Amino acid sequence: MSDLPVPFRLALVGAGRMGRQHLAALATSRTVEITDIVEPEPATRRALPGDGRRVHASLSDLLAHRLPDGIVVAAPTDEHAGLTRTAVAAGVPVLCEKPAGRSAREVDELAAFAAAHRVPVQVGYWRRHLPVLAALRERMRTAALGSIYLVTAAQWDGEPPAAVFRATSGGIHLDMGVHEFDQIRWLTGEEVVDVHAAVAGHVEDPAAATAGDVDGAVVTLRLSGGTLGTVSLGRYFPGGDMVRAEVFGSRGYERHDLLDPVDPGRVFHDALRRQADAFADLVRTGRRSGASLLDAARAVEIAERAAAAARTARPLTANR
Repeated sequence: MSDLPVPFRLALVGAGRMGRQHLAALATSRTVEITDIVEPEPATRRALPGDGRRVHASLSDLLAHRLPDGIVVAAPTDEHAGLTRTAVAAGVPVLCEKPAGRSAREVDELAAFAAAHRVPVQVGYWRRHLPVLAALRERMRTAALGSIYLVTAAQWDGEPPAAVFRATSGGIHLDMGVHEFDQIRWLTGEEVVDVHAAVAGHVEDPAAATAGDVDGAVVTLRLSGGTLGTVSLGRYFPGGDMVRAEVFGSRGYERHDLLDPVDPGRVFHDALRRQADAFADLVRTGRRSGASLLDAARAVEIAERAAAAARTARPLTANR
């Protein structure tokens, strides 16, 4: 008889770009299994592989028929909070993609709602599940690098997402920057005190410019323990998707290229599997190693402050 635990049964809500990443990542998991998919778009449902998973047109339809062990919310940003509330109200734990809401207030209210219902919710900040970053965090906490002066974080996409996505994503600081803001808070254990920001003064896609998004941004942070943080974000990196972290200390320096542009999927999928395992462990034991809704609210709050600071930059113009 196998001594492996019974797989943790997940329902995936949203079979778009991010949902497909979860499907690919968890296909080889021995501990977590996606048994159901919720996808409202008929064309997307028809394109799903016929692999035996149950497919539903809405979350309410799923919950009316069965309650999975947990739900992964990978729907568009503006649906995160509503879908999470629906699942929590039904007593089903949630692993919600970042940012979990369009405003810090919305995420804070969602955190209070989940706490009142005593239903665990984890937010998909996958960087926390990279072994190289976990080891760096431990070295920082034990002062192996000495006093930390500066933590930098960079995320540049190989190419921008579709304009229709950018129109509803909340902009570069909310769509991309929250990863870096959460990462810096998590690595340092410090809170953000001051935020300064600037954006590039041109946008390649006129539709994105009309929607208010930008192609490049820089944010500088002053943290509660005296550490500085810098974040750079961009929509165009010809070598492919890039994520990088650096730490400057009085006794050491480290740089880690967290995503290899040649094979970004390998590292990303491994982190998604570890993240799902951490979620299952949270539900089963109460031990939390992933990001909470309160963590997510603070990342969104920093994004809001960065976006506000960047509005003083010169007006955007679309490249022709």
